Amino acid sequence: GQVYAQGYKRGLPTAPVRMLTKTKKTGTKVVFKADSEIFETTDFSFDVLSKRFRELAFLNKGLIIGITDERTDKNHVFQYTGGIVEFVKHLNLNKEVLNKKPIYFEKEREVDSRGGKKDSVMVEIAIQYNNGYQENLFSFANNINTTEGGTHLVGFRSALTRTVNNYAKKNNLFKKSNVSISAEDVREGLTAVISVKLTDPQFEGQTKTKLGNSEVKGIVESIVNEGLGEF
Repeated sequence: GQVYAQGYKRGLPTAPVRMLTKTKKTGTKVVFKADSEIFETTDFSFDVLSKRFRELAFLNKGLIIGITDERTDKNHVFQYTGGIVEFVKHLNLNKEVLNKKPIYFEKEREVDSRGGKKDSVMVEIAIQYNNGYQENLFSFANNINTTEGGTHLVGFRSALTRTVNNYAKKNNLFKKSNVSISAEDVREGLTAVISVKLTDPQFEGQTKTKLGNSEVKGIVESIVNEGLGEF
């Protein structure tokens, strides 16, 4: 029922926490100025921030994120009730798509955590093919763009190839029994977004853009097998 405030400078509090006023609202407001001793440039890019906020709105369906540039009065409000389904549609906006309605599935799995408790891993995947040749894959872990991929992407790729091959063999789509579709063939013209949310993400590398949790590979594989198999 109160509003509290505290200031910081280079990581250290500038004063104790103080109470400002009473309120019935909830939430947190952060006001900051970029430090020229830390950042190479303190000039904010409206386009870079807008791109990231749009990404976050796609990854968290229904969430509203607004941005206003008071230097120019430019503003955007992002909200996508369809989440990553709308993300793949956005990525394929000017392309001829092969499946107009993206393939989408969302499932949750429990895993053993380090402390012996059960943690859950949420997996969301949206797939849409276009008539091009390029593969367009985006993977995320806890809303972080894992540009170097990781276990979730490895699991998705291997399950996609295996599931398509299993389906083709089961339905006698190959003229010869020893024929199979390569991973490159399956991913031609593919646009996909893979988003995982987990309690204890382990990132690899200096830039923290590669997911390292070994258990996620098997979880994503089984979910793709199930979801794509059902489709």
